Amino acid sequence: MTDAAAPALAAAAAEGGPLLVKVDLDTPIQRGDQTISAVTLRKPRSGELRGLNLVDLAQLDVVALRVLLPRISTPALTAFDVDQLDMSDLMALGAEVSGFLLQKAQRPASLA
Repeated sequence: MTDAAAPALAAAAAEGGPLLVKVDLDTPIQRGDQTISAVTLRKPRSGELRGLNLVDLAQLDVVALRVLLPRISTPALTAFDVDQLDMSDLMALGAEVSGFLLQKAQRPASLA
């Protein structure tokens, strides 16, 4: 997330809904000298869902997550990073993505 995007994200957060969700990884990603032990996901906007099927995201389809996660993650994951994720970490990230698909009234209290 860039500093320039911070005001827009803060304004969107004020309008309601969980905009950012942090997911701690059970198995950190090693990228060169960098170790990624947590990933923050931003609620995607409609344009970031282009080319994707919402049903596939709701069903935690790996191919759909492989496309979406690089668009909404900080630090930005690559498709290769997503391919290397531990299955439980991919499931945790996917569960948060599927939570973003729900309206506020449908979200569990933990996401509201």
